[in-house]
Amino acid sequence: MSYPPLSVASMSKTEYQCSECGNRTTKWLGKCPACQQFGVLTEVASTKPKAGSRSRGPAASPTRAARPVVDLRSESHKRLGTGVGEFDRVLGGGLVTGQVVLVAGEPGVGKSTLLLDVGHRFAERNGTVLYVSGEESAEQIGLRAQRIGALHPNLLIADETELEQLLAHVTAVRPRLLIVDSVQTIATSSIDSRAGGVAQVHEVTQTITQWAKSHGLPTLLVGQSTRENSVAGPRALEHLVDTVVTFEGDRTSALRMLRSVKNRFGPTDEVACFEHDEQGLREVADPSFLFRKVREEPVAGSCLTVTMEGRRPLLAEIQGLVSVTGAPAPRRAATGLELNRTTMLVTVTEKAGKLQLSNRDVYAATVGGAKVSDPGSDLAVCLAIASARLDTPLWTDTVAIGEVTLSGDLRVVPGLAKRISEAARLGFTRVIIPADAGNNPEVVRAAEGLTVQPINRLSDLLGTLHRAPALEAERPDLHAVNAPF
Repeated sequence: MSYPPLSVASMSKTEYQCSECGNRTTKWLGKCPACQQFGVLTEVASTKPKAGSRSRGPAASPTRAARPVVDLRSESHKRLGTGVGEFDRVLGGGLVTGQVVLVAGEPGVGKSTLLLDVGHRFAERNGTVLYVSGEESAEQIGLRAQRIGALHPNLLIADETELEQLLAHVTAVRPRLLIVDSVQTIATSSIDSRAGGVAQVHEVTQTITQWAKSHGLPTLLVGQSTRENSVAGPRALEHLVDTVVTFEGDRTSALRMLRSVKNRFGPTDEVACFEHDEQGLREVADPSFLFRKVREEPVAGSCLTVTMEGRRPLLAEIQGLVSVTGAPAPRRAATGLELNRTTMLVTVTEKAGKLQLSNRDVYAATVGGAKVSDPGSDLAVCLAIASARLDTPLWTDTVAIGEVTLSGDLRVVPGLAKRISEAARLGFTRVIIPADAGNNPEVVRAAEGLTVQPINRLSDLLGTLHRAPALEAERPDLHAVNAPF
């Protein structure tokens, strides 16, 4: 029996595709180079066209003709308030018709509790809400709903893990809001891979997004993430959705913060605060009181500052502790602050204030579980360390705001006027700021009624600490460095 001769053109080229992430390679490998999974490559036919060849199929026609930019007008988006003020604040005022929001966060931080409360409040104001869970049964969600008081009859609960059944629920119920918890637990039969893989999560998210857009259905998707940003995490979905918000918090602290990372319908620098307790999540409209310790008498090693979380000014208390050590390498530790920057500020404080810190351990921390990475807190860190080293309490009713450079100079930070206004609103009467801020009219207006101490260099202020064992008795008339604008 004779066989026809094989030609290069008649041979079909094969590739190997990962069943988890969809990545393709030209040769078989034991481990996928994209998702690092073992034994997931299978042989598939190549879909790449031959080099130099051109498609002879019919030319595709555009779905919409290109239009001049001058003819395009921005459309006003009608927003639906969820009833949770802090959640609406991060979204830019509420949900937009057809908007898809991805709520990302580590497991156990409280995403399901937050969205169950949002669903309850939304049902009270706007109508039916469908909450679909792929992680818990409907009965488990019912127990949590009873605990937090989310018992509105328009809030419907379903437990499904198949995308087709989820869409069938949406078709039958026709809700005003859809909540999916979480998107990694939903799978579709059109993709031959496990639920939670990159290919599955992409397909599920894309299908839900297209459905939401075509039906004008606002949708909230929960996305589990880890500190290592593992495969199929929310980072892989950011470009598919309209808005990405992250829900953050330390399990040892009751504070939770909701941040806007991406938002096509609003600002991307808003922050909302919640407090987690036995009854669920409670909105914190004024979180500044969470980040300070109220005490009757001032103590050494403590300084207050005002940081910026997005566009929101927040009061924070920085504490320092300095102790003698016999170790050849003194320890530098920071809690709630960046360790490298804190170590740098310790060295700057030692040089600017002529303080002996090379034979002492230095610890710096924030109060209330606050995480501060704002350069505007540099001055407060330096003053807290110097106050602890000299065992001299700082001024009461005073906040320090400014960035400290390696040379010891003070630089103006963004949002200084907002920070000063927040300090005045909270009852503080004295602010220490960089001297260059006196040229800004907004800062001058915000500082009306306050005692302002402009500083050029850190050494000027630390020299005051050396000269005054009881700073509270001196108040604002501290030498020439306290001259107002």
